[in-house]
Amino acid sequence: MVIGDGVLTPAMSVISSMSGIQAAADHLTHDGVVFLSCIILVGLFALQHSGTHRVGFLFAPIVLIWLISIMIIGLYNTIIWNPKIVSALSPYYIVKFFRETGKDGWISLGGILLSVAGTEAMYADLGHFSAFSMRITFAFVVYPCLVIQYMGQAAFLSKNLDSIPNSFYSSIPDGVYWPVFVIATLAAIVGSQSIITATFSIVKQCNSLGCFPRVKIVHTSKHKGQIYVPEINWILMILTLVVAIGFQDTTLIGNAYGLACMTVMFITTFLMTLVIIFVWQRSLVFAAAFLLFFWFIEGLYLSSAAIKAPQGGWVSLLLSFILLAVMLVWHYGTRKKYKYDLHNKVPLKWILGLGPSLGIVRVPGIGLIYSELVTGVPPIFSHFVTNLPAFHNVVVFICVKSVPVPYVSSDERFLIGRVGPRPYRMYRCIVRYGYKDTQQDTGNFEDLLIQSLAEFIQMEAVEPQLSSPDSSSLDGRMAVISTNLQSHSPFIIDDFETCSTIQSSTSLTLQSVRSSYDDGNHENRKRRVRFNLPENSGMDPEVRDELIDLVQAKEAGVAYIMGHSYVKARRSSSCWKKFVINVGYSFLRKNCRASAVALNIPHISLIEVGMIYYV
Repeated sequence: MVIGDGVLTPAMSVISSMSGIQAAADHLTHDGVVFLSCIILVGLFALQHSGTHRVGFLFAPIVLIWLISIMIIGLYNTIIWNPKIVSALSPYYIVKFFRETGKDGWISLGGILLSVAGTEAMYADLGHFSAFSMRITFAFVVYPCLVIQYMGQAAFLSKNLDSIPNSFYSSIPDGVYWPVFVIATLAAIVGSQSIITATFSIVKQCNSLGCFPRVKIVHTSKHKGQIYVPEINWILMILTLVVAIGFQDTTLIGNAYGLACMTVMFITTFLMTLVIIFVWQRSLVFAAAFLLFFWFIEGLYLSSAAIKAPQGGWVSLLLSFILLAVMLVWHYGTRKKYKYDLHNKVPLKWILGLGPSLGIVRVPGIGLIYSELVTGVPPIFSHFVTNLPAFHNVVVFICVKSVPVPYVSSDERFLIGRVGPRPYRMYRCIVRYGYKDTQQDTGNFEDLLIQSLAEFIQMEAVEPQLSSPDSSSLDGRMAVISTNLQSHSPFIIDDFETCSTIQSSTSLTLQSVRSSYDDGNHENRKRRVRFNLPENSGMDPEVRDELIDLVQAKEAGVAYIMGHSYVKARRSSSCWKKFVINVGYSFLRKNCRASAVALNIPHISLIEVGMIYYV
């Protein structure tokens, strides 16, 4: 529903603000207003790729000027037209209103909802500001300005009933009409921008949690959270234009918008109840009281908005249904593929029985095998060596995981472990990202991986409990290896642009891993680092041999091995499952961003292993 708001809010906000031209110029038709609105909408979406960091400093002043302007206009209308309207602040009149109107008063709640529907958007900034500052802003700025403005409109309408269709612009004094129109249009653009940016953020987080197809994420600024998703941007633009041209009426769009907002509030209240129980660990009685109190209020508004589904509200339901179907199909297919890997992983005991050579030719280099599995050997490895019985001297199983926390610090990003005995030269690395973390191509992933493996080898020598005592065991224990190159460490990195080090809290024997830059290719701007192992007579011979093998393998080259999978439903599957997997999931996989691109894997070093998954 919130992503659907990314379609409805720009259309409604811009058309509403542009209607001021029609109020001032009688010769301009409504079709002309819609045409001008579409031009602004196209421009708004076309400029998303440049980010908001260049003009973002203007957003707060625009909104503040807008709030102060409508408050002053509200005070003016209250004083000029009907000062007695102040008595309407008494709750007596709303009780009288419902007593006299009955069912019609309940139905009107769907329209009244629009007066508060946009104010909850400010709470999307809770990630940037404290809850206290948000409460202060709402209580002393937003709420008074809105109440005074609506009170002024009521005072104006009490003497000008014929101005109801366009009450806001009709109530503006002639002397300030055009300045207010300009600031209203800018405020509409800012409001639309905020929901578009929120949509990008939600899609990215859903993608990180495995609930949305992979899309291109462009970081428009060095600051966290300022992202741009091209595919979503153009889809939103097309849908927004369809809604604007198709409805051409803010009342119908408002019905859809109100239903979406109330559904979000209703579901959020339920989720908040779970937070009260499981996170805050408060009593069930308190949680139930919270749920019933707010659900009673929100239920009145939601039911009023729901009966307007035939008058435009169906758009919200349709958009949310399509998005939910896409997310469910993607998540279902991804989970089925993961379960196939889990149930068909290669028995490590069988691999260990082949000996250190694995029964194949071990060639110089490092092979990075990407898989979703955090334990065991993925089936693409056996599929590869079966068809091409040769592999690299050093094998590292890479698993990139998005964990359900916003951010993972660099000190906790890498988990390194050993697979099998030391002579096999097989390792596992789990790279962890939060759903708000950015997986940017920093150009030094290989270097960080080699340094982390070297650190693990040293830690394992000092702390034997990291390695399993049984040489035929499956997976050894894993250790968190810091990727912070600027902390104190006995490892010294030379010839970097700035003096950096690798953290090591346990290694006392390895003095340095010296690195220097080769003359890199300036076109791809990739750093190339050569590792040298210094002479150290106090180092354990086995550890030194393993480090030498690691350095020599790095010099020989790094290859990235990924599965190029085709997921199909079994012949015995139901027709519904065949449709979901063979049609829905297959379509999404063919049209979403490839895994190698999403993980910033260099194309020249990529090897894809084709496999068919019958799930």
